[in-house]
Amino acid sequence: MQAIGYYQPLPIDNAESLQDIELPAPVAGPRDLLVRVKAVSVNPVDTKVRKNAAPEAGQAKVLGWDAVGIVEAIGSGVENFKVGDRVYYAGSIIRPGANSELHAVDERIAAIAPKSLDDAQAAALPLTTITAYELLFDRLQVPKGGGAGQTLLITGGAGGVGSILIQLARQLTQLRVIATASRPETREWCLALGAHAVIDHSKPLAAELKAAGIGEVDMVASLTQTEQHYAQIIESLKPQGQLAVIDDMKVLDAMPLKTKCISLHWEMMFTRSRFTTPDIAEQGALLAEVAALVDAGRIRTTANASFGTINAANLKKAHALIESGKAQGKVVLAGF
Repeated sequence: MQAIGYYQPLPIDNAESLQDIELPAPVAGPRDLLVRVKAVSVNPVDTKVRKNAAPEAGQAKVLGWDAVGIVEAIGSGVENFKVGDRVYYAGSIIRPGANSELHAVDERIAAIAPKSLDDAQAAALPLTTITAYELLFDRLQVPKGGGAGQTLLITGGAGGVGSILIQLARQLTQLRVIATASRPETREWCLALGAHAVIDHSKPLAAELKAAGIGEVDMVASLTQTEQHYAQIIESLKPQGQLAVIDDMKVLDAMPLKTKCISLHWEMMFTRSRFTTPDIAEQGALLAEVAALVDAGRIRTTANASFGTINAANLKKAHALIESGKAQGKVVLAGF
């Protein structure tokens, strides 16, 4: 089968950073769906793994953790899907990625794709949706329909996770949602997705919140550049507030949180699939819930840039955009 992979970690402008390759087709395990991939999207995790994770000698590593496709075969223990189903999912960080014609995925982390979206539009959603949903409801533990009188600040609101988190918070809670953005187009994007207000993260966050008449907030979802904004986030949070973090940093000193008794929550959407936790099926369930919200017109796709068919040249362009920090919403590719 056709696939896109790499043999050593390299800068994206290196000719061999991503390559078109041929690989044997995967075989579905007992709980697996064998999916013929129709569309994928690119996330920051793709670029981080490509730059840092060396494959085994002589082996190609295939990236890609968002996919939409048609079930071509099922494992002996599959309970919820059949051949011909159109599914969407975010895969597992410890298995080969979805930048390939055929891909095996545990059925418990997949769901029927939204019927109202095409393949590329649907491929934009899974990984960021799982991240945002788990952050909001599992980590911050905001009750469905709850949050009245409380404010959530989302740093990096126009990114992939921010774009769906704004929508989930507006559609499924009563939180006041404040996003950060630093360009006119990203500001408008956040407002269009439902943010009550947008502040500029290129300026001190606490001062921006005060200037907007908002003041301290109850919760912060720090989605990017946490190290850069950390002191301002702490200043912006109310005593006994909550901070949820998803990005990578060299060090996170929790001691400055003590004075305000701020609780710290990590969100890593691959945890359930990596450790096959007892509640692993919650990911498939939440994707099914969001698909229904999409088809009801309450949630919209976050796809915002299409880079053509799934091949090494186009994936390199997508990786370069992600690494530039200028991506707005999600980058998608469709077809081989």
